[in-house]
Amino acid sequence: MMYHIPRILSADQLSWFSEQLACAQWIDGRATTGDQGAKVKNNQQVDTRTPQYQILQSRVLEALDASPLFFSAALPRTISPPLFNRYRQEETYGFHVDGAVRSHPTAGWMRTDLSATLFLSHPDSYQGGELVINDTYGQHRVKLPAGDLVLYPSSSLHCVTPVTGGERVASFMWLQSMIRSNQQRAMLCDLDKNIQSLRAKFGEGEEVLSLLNMYHNLLRSWSEL
Repeated sequence: MMYHIPRILSADQLSWFSEQLACAQWIDGRATTGDQGAKVKNNQQVDTRTPQYQILQSRVLEALDASPLFFSAALPRTISPPLFNRYRQEETYGFHVDGAVRSHPTAGWMRTDLSATLFLSHPDSYQGGELVINDTYGQHRVKLPAGDLVLYPSSSLHCVTPVTGGERVASFMWLQSMIRSNQQRAMLCDLDKNIQSLRAKFGEGEEVLSLLNMYHNLLRSWSEL
């Protein structure tokens, strides 16, 4: 399943990121990819060795932690330190697949169940630069408002089309979910959304409590902790 999660960042937060990224130290984006990705990758990334990067990535994690919808859709166990990329004239990232596992600074190795892109540039400020995701339901072209995030299975082939004008800036990361199965995770997300909707309409009735009990028992049964 692919999820569009709106308003991860507010307008004020976006302004802060724009100011910080304008004066960040950028390096060749191939510094953080393997041999396969390096052959088709042409972009820039914020240097992860700088103190400014540490502040930037912590702010993204704080914003994700404040989003109930992000938690419901991802059920994250481990989140990789968010990275930041920039695409300018004719820069692109051809079709590739994300590695199945990644090194994590505190968790050791993590499995990449989900990939996420947090858009930091307004879509009308650049041309091209769409995130294209191939899955069993076909091809999806994603270009979201600034501050919105797309979450999708890391097993999907995907690319970023060439930027033909302006500048595309985003943050991206990988997640290991508490629920390994995409299908089970999607079922839990749908169940959670319906529980919240029923709770808002009818309050804490017996039916809502019963569904909440079902949700937590399924999470307890399916989770890998």
